[in-house]
Amino acid sequence: MVDHTQASKSISLDQYGIKNAKVNYQLTPQQLQAITVEKGMGKETKNGTLAINTGKFTGRSPEDRFLVKDDYTADKVWWGNINKPISPENFDRLQENVIDYLSGKELFARDGYVCADPRYRMDVRTITEYPWSNMFVYNMFLRPDDSELENFKEEWLILCAPGYECPNPEEYGIRQGNFSILNFTKKVALVAGSAYTGEMKKGIFSALNLVLPTDKNVLPMHCSANVGDSGDTAIFFGLSGTGKTTLSADPNRRLIGDDEHGWTKENTVFNFEGGCYAKVIDLSEEKEPEIFKAIKPGAILENVIFDANGDVDYMDSSITQNTRVSYPIFHIENIQQPSYAGNPKNIFFLTADAFGVLPPISKLTPGQAAYHFISGYTAKVAGTEAGIDEPLPSFSACFGAPFMPLHPTKYAEMLSAKMKEAGVNVWLINTGWTGGPYGVGSRIKLKYTRAMITAALNGDLDNVTPETYRTHSVFGLLQPRQCPGVPDEVLSSRKTWNDDEGYYKAAYKLSESFRQNFKKFEEFANDEILAGAPNLKS
Repeated sequence: MVDHTQASKSISLDQYGIKNAKVNYQLTPQQLQAITVEKGMGKETKNGTLAINTGKFTGRSPEDRFLVKDDYTADKVWWGNINKPISPENFDRLQENVIDYLSGKELFARDGYVCADPRYRMDVRTITEYPWSNMFVYNMFLRPDDSELENFKEEWLILCAPGYECPNPEEYGIRQGNFSILNFTKKVALVAGSAYTGEMKKGIFSALNLVLPTDKNVLPMHCSANVGDSGDTAIFFGLSGTGKTTLSADPNRRLIGDDEHGWTKENTVFNFEGGCYAKVIDLSEEKEPEIFKAIKPGAILENVIFDANGDVDYMDSSITQNTRVSYPIFHIENIQQPSYAGNPKNIFFLTADAFGVLPPISKLTPGQAAYHFISGYTAKVAGTEAGIDEPLPSFSACFGAPFMPLHPTKYAEMLSAKMKEAGVNVWLINTGWTGGPYGVGSRIKLKYTRAMITAALNGDLDNVTPETYRTHSVFGLLQPRQCPGVPDEVLSSRKTWNDDEGYYKAAYKLSESFRQNFKKFEEFANDEILAGAPNLKS
């Protein structure tokens, strides 16, 4: 049997209407892992890392995410396919159903907080049905010490009940039995019917994406960040699969955080979280040593396949392509403590261009930076989703549209103002294909991408002249002619093709995709942003 010894403080859940629950409060990761294994809800891999299966949902369910539409949100939120409304009355009824479901059960409660800059700290209490969900929260949120728990009062409450499914969803204004709902007036996040842990993390991230810019004048960003010995901060924006976590975990720089940050009016960049949530499909120690070494007791592997000896096969995507690991940030050796630093000097937009069109590195003007930020481009390749058998352009505004309650141009305007104020360099990095599209060319070597980023950080690419840069004829991007550690021919995506006609056909096709996607933002964009668009074939 597992010792359920708890922290010295105990709590009652009666104040939330949860009755007769056995409350396990602030258990250690070791206790939570042991309980998970004892209950048959997970197993340990060869090195003692907990591995769990999230069941039916192996990723977020964006169609089942709702925001309560009330006096606070009605005129602020950009309502539509991403931000779907639900009435306060239906939220209250669903919350009562979840509370009734959780009553009488063994539950796991944890107090933590988000936002590492103490001026913007937000305390969060999480109540979970599953022990490993609670362990995930320990990993991903910031961890208060015992003295901070004595008078802890949450600002937000998360109720996580994977086992509850609404039996009659249409009566509550939702699509199906599972749901993830934010109520900004009650400051409650409801997650039910899905055991995918990312729903909790992204729920709080979405809350901050409305509260911080609206109430605090802080720009929230879906990005990773690190800082050098001289205090030079770098920010990495990018969608899943573009290398955001990999490239920010640089052994020569201190990691601030790998996914979610705020940029303040006081000129700091702070981590929202206390951990990392990284994809592990095709992971190897050679390619991503920092992440590989972070997978040890205390981490949680999700939906991976391993053999009878406990050896994980990171190449196996038979459950999902979205295999992941969560671990506390201190599993990375070189971290910034506390996890915030000064204004960035360089911002990198990462894209995995499967069409092989975009240069591996290019320097952006302020207008281009805003245009590409609003666009949030990457590409989906064959096999990543059902029905995709050739590359498809994929756009996610601000590199995080599913989590952005405000109109994308609101975030873009804030970013543009901050970039100009800080005099920051902005770079577009293609971590995707070269020498042709997916299936013909090859993925740009990670060592070359790292060398380009290092050169940008070191100032080796600062001198912009016609002799040092060429302008991309379709996208108007400034491409360096030379870069330390990178063969010259790699720097020109066109030259790697050895087929100018094929290259330009693909380039103009991609530029048309950019233009079509941006149409929904044009009426909100100023002339400088519109000038950042690629050219169309005349």
